Amino acid sequence: MPRGCCRGHAPGQACTCSLGNLYRFVEPVLLYLLKSKGSAHGYELMTALAAHSLTDATTDSAVTYRTLRQLELAGMVASTWDLSGTGPARRRYQLTEAGEERLRLWVQMLEQLSGSMTRFVDQVRAVHAET
Repeated sequence: MPRGCCRGHAPGQACTCSLGNLYRFVEPVLLYLLKSKGSAHGYELMTALAAHSLTDATTDSAVTYRTLRQLELAGMVASTWDLSGTGPARRRYQLTEAGEERLRLWVQMLEQLSGSMTRFVDQVRAVHAET
């Protein structure tokens, strides 16, 4: 999906699906975590992100919160202020219907990418075995 061609972002917002943070896959993992948890605070998501990472790249808190903000602007995620407990209010994030569709699209794209990468690795190994 070329940059700027995605309908998943708010109007006037650049598409970052295929190139932005691709090596970290932050967006699909956050969508998955919200789907599996139902709702979560940003800190919970940040902690779980490391455990569910698709790559060895680390993700700092700024990237996590920036991605959540972008997802919310695009209508993929909704947040509410959680005033319960002690301490300051915290945002609680929840996946929207549009976010669930976006997660389905990510799964399709990742399946295609996985197949392409497997074919490429097999081709490289075959060439390497010939030499």
